[in-house]
Amino acid sequence: MKGFGIVFIGLVLQSFLAFSFDPSPLQDFCVAINDARSPVFLNGKFCKDPKYAVANDFLFQGLNIAGNTDNPNGSNVTLVNVDKLPGLNTLGVSLARIDYAPYGLNPPHTHPRATEILVVVEGSLLVGFVTSNPDNKFFSKVLYKGDVFVFPVGLIHFQFNVGRTPALAFAGLGSQNPGVITIANAVFGSKPLIPVDVLEKAFQLDADIVAYLQRRFGEPSNY
Repeated sequence: MKGFGIVFIGLVLQSFLAFSFDPSPLQDFCVAINDARSPVFLNGKFCKDPKYAVANDFLFQGLNIAGNTDNPNGSNVTLVNVDKLPGLNTLGVSLARIDYAPYGLNPPHTHPRATEILVVVEGSLLVGFVTSNPDNKFFSKVLYKGDVFVFPVGLIHFQFNVGRTPALAFAGLGSQNPGVITIANAVFGSKPLIPVDVLEKAFQLDADIVAYLQRRFGEPSNY
């Protein structure tokens, strides 16, 4: 029975590791601070002594300001994560404002640490995500003002403004630091570049086309 108990505890711990993302807090808050002298270090951040916390630690201002969409994708993401709002540390959430020019695209990307829930505030968006191998099933919908859509954690997804006017959406993310991997930039703009012959074989493309794409995407994404 003792051996069984050890195995059972191990399975429980593995389950928590498998299904949990940001750690659950064991105190009211743990405001992130850029000070290595702090004795508390949680979830990748040093923590301010709670008695020195102030209201501004839990405040971010500026999501009323439209992002600059003058870029090749015609979109802009203003992300409010733990780096922008220290009070988010250990709380497991973040927020983003997404602006779209007419026919602007938030290109296919993934959030490795977060599910995303999106609400359309203005305009109309074609959204979609693709499931993992082997099915790679594509789920898609056109959203209008007030519509809500969810993108499961880690899956490739996008939003495309199908209207002739600018669009606006807000997204909640289930991590204080969700991360983002923009597919085209990661594959064709890595540092250093992935060898051309690898991508040539993987995408069944001519080497000249791969080299062209590497020149196009060898720069940072818009967020």
